Amino acid sequence: MTTTLPDPRTTRATPTESLLTASLLVAPLIYLAADSTYAARGWDDATAGVLHVLGAIAYGFLLVGMAYRTTAFPRLAAAILVTGLVGFAGTVAYGFDTIHTSLGDVPLVDQPGAANLIKPLGLFFPLSIALAAVALAKLGHRWQAALVLGAAIVWPIAHIANIAVLAVAVSVVLVVAFGSLALTRTRSS
Repeated sequence: MTTTLPDPRTTRATPTESLLTASLLVAPLIYLAADSTYAARGWDDATAGVLHVLGAIAYGFLLVGMAYRTTAFPRLAAAILVTGLVGFAGTVAYGFDTIHTSLGDVPLVDQPGAANLIKPLGLFFPLSIALAAVALAKLGHRWQAALVLGAAIVWPIAHIANIAVLAVAVSVVLVVAFGSLALTRTRSS
């Protein structure tokens, strides 16, 4: 059995459902703006860091929405929720680290000790995106699931190695995959 948002022909979306649906387009678009800004200005650009943080927040909503949509698969929904929120914290930390670095400070990710917390938290983000791909497949969105899974695999390569063109490509793929779902839901309501 699969589940998704209520049929918009028979029910009206709640404000929460509308917010979660909008996050399918807004999150990857903001993150595309962040990755494009990193590509144009460098990995220590303050504006890119701000966009990064805002995109991470939007992805937090997107991942909560994915957990919400997969309640027929309770373990998967819980895994998306846990990895999504931990990954959200990690990617927000990376965005603030960029802002911190733009002010001339040493990147926290290069520091020993407690600063190392950012690294494992950050890896939860692509893991949560991979779990979202599993959810999309279970919900019957197979081509979107394939794109999202590919993006989740390439995400850490692009972002850890600071390969700007690859990071932008990953974000474009996520805009297409998640955005198509948002546009489909919007057109049918």
